[in-house]
Amino acid sequence: MKNSKKLTKKIIAGKYKGKTLQLPSKMTTRSSKAIVLESFFNTLQFDIVDATFVELFSGSGSIGLEALSRGAKQIYFMERDREALKTLKANIAQTDPSACEVFGGDTFVNIDTVVAKLKSSATKAYFYIDPPFSIREGMEDIYEKMISLIASLPREVVELIIIEHMSSLKLDDKIGEFALKKSKKFGNTSLSYYC
Repeated sequence: MKNSKKLTKKIIAGKYKGKTLQLPSKMTTRSSKAIVLESFFNTLQFDIVDATFVELFSGSGSIGLEALSRGAKQIYFMERDREALKTLKANIAQTDPSACEVFGGDTFVNIDTVVAKLKSSATKAYFYIDPPFSIREGMEDIYEKMISLIASLPREVVELIIIEHMSSLKLDDKIGEFALKKSKKFGNTSLSYYC
């Protein structure tokens, strides 16, 4: 029997530094590149302490769990893929499950529940949005749907919106009430910040 090696990555910094996270299969999700992750957390390192963080299209949860490790107090994860959900829950179990809440199923549906939770606790959150690339089968309209989702977010629950996307995708300077603050390119992947 052939031994299939599990894909993993480590938490880079903070109280869970060095913890190994499992990654779901490349077929269903793609993991954020280390260089992207590092740049993101260097940009926001002090801002996320005690913050609420929402990771849409979570996959393994590596961004949200890195935020938790670096001092964020509450993380909401959203993931639809079954295999990725199993991996996500196993990764959360290694950190602080009481600070994490997982919403399985369609992110475009579950966002309403998360927004309602944030509103009821008068909390602003960091939204990290890393949708599947639109070149994947069945995902051709993912970016249009993502832009509608962002435009629908109520201002009072948003601290900052971070979008990880294909560099070839040109995003508008404004999405709904949110303006592009900066964009940074890492080869095929870019990070765009809206507030």
